[in-house]
Amino acid sequence: MLNGIINVYKEPGFTSHDVVAKMRGICGQKKIGHTGTLDPAAVGVLPVCLGTGTKLCDMLADKDKEYVTELLLGVVTDTQDTTGTELERRPVTVSGEEVRRAALSFLGPYDQVPPMYSALKVNGKKLYELARAGVEVERAARRVEILELEILEMELPVVRMRVVCSKGTYIRTLCADIGEKLGCGGTMRSLERTRVGNFRKEEALTLAQLEEVRDKGGLERVLCPVEKVFEDKPRLRVRPEADKMLRNGNPVPLEAAETEGADEEGPREKRHDGWVRMCTSRGEFLGIYEYSPQSRRYQPVKMFIG
Repeated sequence: MLNGIINVYKEPGFTSHDVVAKMRGICGQKKIGHTGTLDPAAVGVLPVCLGTGTKLCDMLADKDKEYVTELLLGVVTDTQDTTGTELERRPVTVSGEEVRRAALSFLGPYDQVPPMYSALKVNGKKLYELARAGVEVERAARRVEILELEILEMELPVVRMRVVCSKGTYIRTLCADIGEKLGCGGTMRSLERTRVGNFRKEEALTLAQLEEVRDKGGLERVLCPVEKVFEDKPRLRVRPEADKMLRNGNPVPLEAAETEGADEEGPREKRHDGWVRMCTSRGEFLGIYEYSPQSRRYQPVKMFIG
């Protein structure tokens, strides 16, 4: 069984669930999950987790994401993108500078009302199911954050932007909100996800490319190991007597963990605040741990044991 993450480039027309179903056939295994839904019309990076890597799904969904999107001003639709029903057309009389100021005003945290056409649930019902039945319900605004926003091109009424945002941000809604702020309305014309955490468009492979890789026996070469997702975290090894403790997913005492590559002349037991990669005495990565000052032990956050 393959364990890790494959960086898939989702093409238009596929749902995220379609990609997972296709990947099960390509990889010949059932234990596969994705890390955050992309609309069928959207394209781009969709990290797919396999085997023990499926335990990463929620962690990767929390990562910041980068998109390139086209905002069409002067048009309002029920889905906030051009796949929906047009509700209104308004004249676009704003200047390029006014558009730039309005777009950049959304930088930083802002309260975003999720769209009706979304998979969020209200009283056990998905919003898009209610929307298709002609029912609109009140949605509470959620705090999201626009970390970066750059205007790439502007040929009014179309504005092409690069957006880096936090988990839970709807780019469709951002486009609609910019249009409303300008007074002319707006809708999303296209969307490409170019990055999820450290997974980038440049390294992503389409389903057809992955089938070719599989046929040449090379799937393992494009598989990102689980540990690589945490390569910025300190790497610790337990002493041989603590191997069993680690394999059982138990807390690890401070004195039983040694910083890998530590100076032999200095203390090898070193407290690390935040997450660490915990490995066996032979260097096999088994999980993410976090130090607890109260117990003077590293506590398990997530184990990746097959």
